Amino acid sequence: MEHKVKIAEWAVAAAPDRIVAIGLGSCVAIMLHDAKACVGGMAHVLLPSQPAAQEQAQPGRCASSAVPRLLVEMRALGASGTITAKLVGGASLFGAMLTRAGAGAIGERNVAAAREALTAARVRVVGELVGGTVGRSVYFDVGSGRVDVRSMRSGDRVL
Repeated sequence: MEHKVKIAEWAVAAAPDRIVAIGLGSCVAIMLHDAKACVGGMAHVLLPSQPAAQEQAQPGRCASSAVPRLLVEMRALGASGTITAKLVGGASLFGAMLTRAGAGAIGERNVAAAREALTAARVRVVGELVGGTVGRSVYFDVGSGRVDVRSMRSGDRVL
């Protein structure tokens, strides 16, 4: 079965399922994987942070709420071993046009927030394809942990 994760959403699944996010720009896909249990999860993170009141209502919207939610739901599916992470996205598709002076690009801030949330959860990042100026789509096989990254402008990569 294939689970599609739209902006600010998340999904968890067990093998042989696949989780997909299409059209990542400045958003970041955070993929978590338990290789022993063959369980995985993905969040399609939109923003580096959000007001605390919104975190409960929309936990997939930012990394600080998405990572804990993924971990809880993965454990409910049987994850109990070492969980690792992969990150994709965080591009700067519009350059400095839409960035306030001194604010930093949203893609870079999303990547930094994802890394911070994973560090807080004690989850090690084992692969990433972040930054740059190209959009990407990700296809995550939760059985193997393989992440296929596709981009019209820069070709395909495997994490």
